[in-house]
Amino acid sequence: MRRAFTLIELLVVIAIIAILAAILFPVFAQAKEAAKKTKALAQMKQLGSSLFIYASDHDDFFVPSSQRDGTSATPTIWTQGLMPYVKNTEIFVAPDAQGSSFAADWNGRRNQSIGYSDATGVDPFSTAVPGAAGPGTEGFTSGASFSVAEESARTGLIVTTPNTAITTEKERGYVFNPYNGAKPTTADPVEDYKNGLPLIADVNLVKQPGILPVGSPCPVSLGLSNCTGLTPGTLKPVYARYSRTGKNDGSTPVVFADSHAKSMTAAAMNSFGKVIWRFR
Repeated sequence: MRRAFTLIELLVVIAIIAILAAILFPVFAQAKEAAKKTKALAQMKQLGSSLFIYASDHDDFFVPSSQRDGTSATPTIWTQGLMPYVKNTEIFVAPDAQGSSFAADWNGRRNQSIGYSDATGVDPFSTAVPGAAGPGTEGFTSGASFSVAEESARTGLIVTTPNTAITTEKERGYVFNPYNGAKPTTADPVEDYKNGLPLIADVNLVKQPGILPVGSPCPVSLGLSNCTGLTPGTLKPVYARYSRTGKNDGSTPVVFADSHAKSMTAAAMNSFGKVIWRFR
């Protein structure tokens, strides 16, 4: 005669399964997040190599983040200049970036989730002064070459950024702006123009408050620096989207001017002098 399971035995089995699930599901989630970070870093390394090859073909000049010609014509953007060296639109889209797509031109600039430095932009009518560029600076009157990025291994050029497909929203995912964040105070021993920061957080600063260092241009709300009231030109933040916690533990791969890429947390990037963002 076959003996049936008792209710207690069934409950024990269910409890064991529940315990195993509670142990394993976080492990699976961590493994999935690690895979995204690994893929993102691999993509960034390819972009770094492409930037280097582009520069070698253009007298050591970086591809401009945006190229204006002094007229009302629509600017060209860096993806258009770099695409012949990449030939894969997926490289420009960060893993886990919901709704993101390749920015084929100016009209798609909000969609992209990998951003390039506005410090490389070119605008014949720019009034920005190298070494003293203000918030919202989108370019200079001439292109940027390796000669202005003297410490190429510390000069940050590409990071992950917030994206949107909605034209009325403020995300500008194809770039980040290195002149919109905090700068060292006069009391800081590392005070230097090049030590200034972009807006950096592991939340989307276009839409919600984040935790930023003292000296950021964002007004303080409820104890957090709140950037949501800024204009699109004075936003353009870095979004450290991987393993994000809202406390700046999240990370992004950073492509440096010597073409290497490294994963860094928002907290590490918010330390003055770790990365040179304002190289001109």
